[in-house]
Amino acid sequence: MAGVFAVLVITLFGFIYWKVDDYLITRSDRMISSQLDFIAGLPGEQQLSAINQNLKQDSRGVQHAGLFGANGRRIAGNMERIPPELRLNDIVHNVSVIRMLPTGRDARVIRAIARTMPNGNTLVIGREVDETREISHVVGQALALGLLPALCLCLLAGALLSMRAQKRVEEVNKRVQRIIAGDLSERLPHRNADEPFSKLAVIVNGMLDEMETMIHALAGVGNDIAHDLRTPLTRARLALERGRTNATTVEHLQTVADKAIASIDQSLAIITALLRLAEIENSRRSAAFGSVPLHEMLREVCDLYEPIAENKKVDLRAKVKYNRNVLGDRDLLFEAVANLVDNAIKFTPEGGRVGIELESGDEKTIVRITDTGPGISEQEREAVLRRFYRSDKIRSTPGVGLGLNLVAAIVKLHGFRLAIHPGPGGRMEIICPGRQSG
Repeated sequence: MAGVFAVLVITLFGFIYWKVDDYLITRSDRMISSQLDFIAGLPGEQQLSAINQNLKQDSRGVQHAGLFGANGRRIAGNMERIPPELRLNDIVHNVSVIRMLPTGRDARVIRAIARTMPNGNTLVIGREVDETREISHVVGQALALGLLPALCLCLLAGALLSMRAQKRVEEVNKRVQRIIAGDLSERLPHRNADEPFSKLAVIVNGMLDEMETMIHALAGVGNDIAHDLRTPLTRARLALERGRTNATTVEHLQTVADKAIASIDQSLAIITALLRLAEIENSRRSAAFGSVPLHEMLREVCDLYEPIAENKKVDLRAKVKYNRNVLGDRDLLFEAVANLVDNAIKFTPEGGRVGIELESGDEKTIVRITDTGPGISEQEREAVLRRFYRSDKIRSTPGVGLGLNLVAAIVKLHGFRLAIHPGPGGRMEIICPGRQSG
């Protein structure tokens, strides 16, 4: 980067030097041409006077002038003869001249122009450009003196930035190595500044947070799966073993086989639920999203579970006043609401009530499931969303502890929010943010 900057500065320096030199020479040429036009326009005698006056006022000794006859003899001026390479009636250009001084003759290279007069004489006007070269030299020196500090400053800034970036990269490498070694709590360093590296570090840290959560969850899932599968499989094995040893009739063997099949079905239900969770969490269904009429779906859920609620003597009612559509997968949303209603009926004692409500506001739509059961305590609000979690007070209730985890996965896939309100009497809400269509 410093090298590129240096090349740009040198190029700029050369351009400025060339433009200054070209401007000064062009300006000098205009002065020479104007002086020639002025003297050539004067009458004969006044030409001599003008040449002598012009040379007399030249305190710096840079002016050259000469008036020569048709035979080339000098009539006036400080030039000994017409320069051989000087083209008549042409533009100003460089020529070598011999100037006559009180101290002797002096050879110089000047910018000059010559013109043939109507009477046959030749008028030559010239000017030395050494002072122009001196000015250009001064400008060049100034630019060179400015270039060196600028280049040094650029190199210093580049070195400091490089060292700073190298230090940050080394720190990132060390932390990444610790993460690879198994320290999942390690995070990349970042400042509270609006810079690309810090933004990238924040994004990577967010990804690491998700990975840490998933890895910790997976670490416990293996044990949970083994524990929850071992119980039904053990029951199935014991039932078959006892049946083989003790069964004396076909009916007895059928009973043993039914118990074994029920245990195996429970194991298959656990595996199916886990595969279902994996499918939802991988967002494989998000491409099939469409408009879902919540009001119709909630009435269908109520109709589906009404016989189950009546069988348990639980009053199930749907309170749907609004017609609202959301963007999502109808089957998944139906499954989520059905799980919540199933749990509510399951944990509500006989004679209790379960309600399905649809509320709508300017900024959100809420699907609310309420019941008169024991509810969820404040301490269990987060725990009930974990896989295979089973509270001590519901160990005897059928289930594998994946229902609410499945609901949470579906809600997350849709960008909604699941709210669990603690206290006696269950109250679960699926909150759909944004204005929904009617």
